[in-house]
Amino acid sequence: MNRALAVAAIGEIVTGLALVAIPALVGVLLLGEALVGVAAAAARVAGMALIGLGIACWRSRPLEGMLFYSALVTLYLAYLGLAHGLTGVLLWPTVVLHAVLSVLLARAWRGGAIK
Repeated sequence: MNRALAVAAIGEIVTGLALVAIPALVGVLLLGEALVGVAAAAARVAGMALIGLGIACWRSRPLEGMLFYSALVTLYLAYLGLAHGLTGVLLWPTVVLHAVLSVLLARAWRGGAIK
């Protein structure tokens, strides 16, 4: 693997993990303001996307990156809707869409259909 791509993938994964774990602190360090409330939820979804991107770039694994992202976003958005009552008009259709995508991606991954 290209070393520059490896460094970039690791950087995205680390940044994504930080956004998922401590979005308020990342906001302060990057933007000078804490990410709280809905901004923290959006930052966590962005962090999941960065982790998925890092996985996809790591050893050219796009299927695993998309599967990770889609499955995690399905669970997180469902959690926000059920546990925190955040229910915009597109929340549940998005949860269903990502759940279906996750199943399709998992089937492809198990079957080795995409490398």
